[in-house]
Amino acid sequence: MKKIAIYDTTLRDGTQGEGISFSATGKLRVAERLDAFGVDYIEGGYAASNPRDMAFFRDIKKRNLSHAKIAAFGSTRRAHIAVGEDPGVLALMEADTPVVTFFGKSWKLHVRDVLRTTPEENLAMIADTVRYFKERGKEVIYDAEHFFDGYKDDPEYAVATLRAAAEAGADMLVPCDTNGGTLPHEVHAVILDLGTKFETPLGIHTHNDSELGVANSLEAVRAGAVHVQGTINGFGERCGNANLVSIIPNLMLKMGCAALRDGKESLKQLRDVSQFINELANQRPWQKAAFIGDSAFAHKAGMHVDGIRKNPQSFEHIEPEQVGNKRRILISELSGASNVFLKAVEMNLSMDKSSPEVKEILRELERLEKEGYEFEAAEASFKLLIQKVLKAHRPFFGLEGFRVIVEKNDHASPCRSEATVKLTVDGEVEHTVAEGDGPVNALDGALRRALIRFYPQIADVYLTDYRVRILDPEEHTAAKTRVLIESSDGKESWSTVGVSENIIEASWEALVDSVEYKMFLDEQQEKAGDA
Repeated sequence: MKKIAIYDTTLRDGTQGEGISFSATGKLRVAERLDAFGVDYIEGGYAASNPRDMAFFRDIKKRNLSHAKIAAFGSTRRAHIAVGEDPGVLALMEADTPVVTFFGKSWKLHVRDVLRTTPEENLAMIADTVRYFKERGKEVIYDAEHFFDGYKDDPEYAVATLRAAAEAGADMLVPCDTNGGTLPHEVHAVILDLGTKFETPLGIHTHNDSELGVANSLEAVRAGAVHVQGTINGFGERCGNANLVSIIPNLMLKMGCAALRDGKESLKQLRDVSQFINELANQRPWQKAAFIGDSAFAHKAGMHVDGIRKNPQSFEHIEPEQVGNKRRILISELSGASNVFLKAVEMNLSMDKSSPEVKEILRELERLEKEGYEFEAAEASFKLLIQKVLKAHRPFFGLEGFRVIVEKNDHASPCRSEATVKLTVDGEVEHTVAEGDGPVNALDGALRRALIRFYPQIADVYLTDYRVRILDPEEHTAAKTRVLIESSDGKESWSTVGVSENIIEASWEALVDSVEYKMFLDEQQEKAGDA
């Protein structure tokens, strides 16, 4: 198997993305998670740019990484400054990392207009900086910035910049598509050409401005590159860097390359790694992300679901478990009997695909969707719907009534919300009141207060998301609304839906389903334990 070194720059290039930032502790946690995942290099930051990155280089040495090498990033010496006197070079040495990665200019436009020096001095800057770090025992990775643009402009000079680094002793030459405008066939041709000119190994660093960061990285590998730089979730400046979450499984599962320390066992961590880093960066996961998104193995059309039931390869390019994901069957007006059947299987219900119950569930589904319900993103509500249609649902409580009051006394004071809920549980009437930040928050509090004595497990349930969709905006303030609620008990997560012209009633429906689904889950687990 061809070994591809994975170089992660989430903590440096990734943080240049809009809205991406990690705390000092967060950076250390990301590095430890990437090390456990099995990447080969972790670029910790720009050595001369800020105190937080320098603190990272100091603190990471106290952590026991098992595999990855830490790299500090910087640039060549400045024009007409001795390499040993350049502040940026000295900061790279101060970072005290085993690997030094620095960039130099490959495009005469940058040499002339940005560095404002001569092509000859630029070559000397590259060579001097490589030589300086090699003489001090560092592994040196040279990032040839804007290489593909420079190659198109003046291929002879662009190659000369790489030659300056190679002859000075660089361990890896990494052409960079810094502007993200190069096409895959161009990357392939250039890397092939460079392979005939250099014995020093070649890498690749691409950006996603043309939505080709992943494709360009794979083409570089196909042409001979053995080192790939990128970020988790494609974080990075402008449109982002090449996304390692897509590159790594393509390398390992489609191209037969070795890319992580523990091979396919490490690959099973892919979704968890993506979610972990999204969480620390305070980013919401992209549902349609390839390989690891919630929709990556979600099937909706009845024909597709029927095919999956018979042979998963019919509509899935890999097994979802290979990347730590799972298959999802969606329910909508496009659903067929196979969708309902597989949902029933998930719930351990005994049901035949051609049974009358399946047709009844489909009819009820069609009726509710005409009213505005949507179950694709509310699977918990759909599972409860199946139970109700099959007459297998046991209501955990009955509603006697609820009332919500929103009060505002003057212009300066905040609104005050209060909810009263009256329920019947096992023949007992429970009447409670709660205040909240808003009417739904108050209603949620009153519902929980009424049920906690009978069902203490609901104390573990909390809302993770609350979304409202206006279904018929032409009705203005009388429009029907759909409320989707996501809930969790710390172990499982589930989504529920409610629909009404009254947003409070829609919220109540979704809240009731959320609480009942928790009790349904616990009941199912108890039955499984007894069995």
